[in-house]
Amino acid sequence: MNVKTAGRTLDLFEAFAREGKPLSLSQLARAIDAPVSSCFGIVRTLEARGYLYEVKARAGFYPTKLLFEHARAIASRDPLAERFVPLLEKLRDQTGETVLLSKRLDRQAVYLAVLDGLHSIRYSPKVGEFRPLHASASGKALLGALEPALRNELLDGMKLPRVTSRTITSRAALEADLEQARARGWYVTHGETVADLMAVAVPVAASGEVYSVALAGPMHRIEGALKRHAKLLLELRATLEEVA
Repeated sequence: MNVKTAGRTLDLFEAFAREGKPLSLSQLARAIDAPVSSCFGIVRTLEARGYLYEVKARAGFYPTKLLFEHARAIASRDPLAERFVPLLEKLRDQTGETVLLSKRLDRQAVYLAVLDGLHSIRYSPKVGEFRPLHASASGKALLGALEPALRNELLDGMKLPRVTSRTITSRAALEADLEQARARGWYVTHGETVADLMAVAVPVAASGEVYSVALAGPMHRIEGALKRHAKLLLELRATLEEVA
């Protein structure tokens, strides 16, 4: 199976998640931007492996629960979950805000875990979503934790696109922001990726890897509790690095 086929297979499952109903072969082909013949091969392979079944009465295909069962087994043995999630849950309960665990993937931060906040109005991204390093608190924490040589090499090849009117798009301004954040130990964004969203994050070194833990929510709530949130994050960082 080549890389394109792997991508199309993931696109297929994402199409089912988005549509929430059986899809015909032609609908799937459009959803994954592939010729019907290529889509047919993917569908038949997945059907033969037990991941899809044909819904005759509705002339379409739908996933079985096999993928869910595998995902549940994988999640139950997640080494990060065993060490991090109970402490992240405690932080979420202490603050009421959404807690995010992230890792750097090239020039982006990817969410590995998302614990939704307790307020009705909250930030609710999905696990697996990406955020720019220069415009998110998680990304800034991951950038700031890099060795200077590696950080400079990464910044040399990075564009700093404007996401909102508050996004930092100057390398000099970004480096100054990172330097100030390193000195105090925590990183912050004020509506730089999502308007009216504020987040505060710290880097966490665990098992030879660097992660970031962030709190995010509406600006009016986070701003008023910023110092308390930062203190709790720094305490959590110390605990996580001790148990990792």
